[in-house]
Amino acid sequence: MVQHRPHTTVVLAMSADGKIADVTRSPARFGSKTDKAHLEKQIAASDAALFGAGTLRAYGTTLTVSHPQLLQKRIQAGKPPQPIHIVITHTANLDPEIRFFQQPVRRWLLTTTTGAAFWQKRPEFEQILVFETSRGKIDIAAASQHLLTLGIAQLIVMGGGELVASMLELDLIDEFWLTVCPLIIGGANAPTPVEGRGFPPQLAPRLQIVEVYTVEQEVFLHYRISRGEG
Repeated sequence: MVQHRPHTTVVLAMSADGKIADVTRSPARFGSKTDKAHLEKQIAASDAALFGAGTLRAYGTTLTVSHPQLLQKRIQAGKPPQPIHIVITHTANLDPEIRFFQQPVRRWLLTTTTGAAFWQKRPEFEQILVFETSRGKIDIAAASQHLLTLGIAQLIVMGGGELVASMLELDLIDEFWLTVCPLIIGGANAPTPVEGRGFPPQLAPRLQIVEVYTVEQEVFLHYRISRGEG
């Protein structure tokens, strides 16, 4: 099957009870140095990283590629040192003073007509992509197809749960990398890797495990979406 969109991988760290942050949605810094290195490796292998405004607001920054071997590998492949970092947000209500806007990365904004208005004549975003449904929401499927035409063949998604849910519903996800960290966060309203409306069991996306390994107290799970191809 030919895909007319980027190959898309979700990369997230979560607690042992499946939370990616606490109930206050404070930055989830419970992953180890190994998990951070794992995330950097996935970012380095991508053409672009996509994340929601909530994720950006929580951290204020994005993770850049800094390991010399990863940088060298990108350069040898004819790629720029850093992949493009794409913020997806309906309102684009972001603080232009956060450190993200000083980081040495190419920044794109995926938003609505309303969200684009504030940023159009400002220098922070190299590109502003507007893909809108008839209801004024972001047309993620159309945007994904357009990203492929812009040279984005490998895309990683770094959260949050609402974005992942929306992309799963549209069958825009190919793989998951989940790091299970050794702590329990709890909280009925604490965010999880996939939020949204949820799926009835008969329609729930099915996964195939690709690999699993442990490093000290963390478990790294690599899944691919099963589409009945074998």
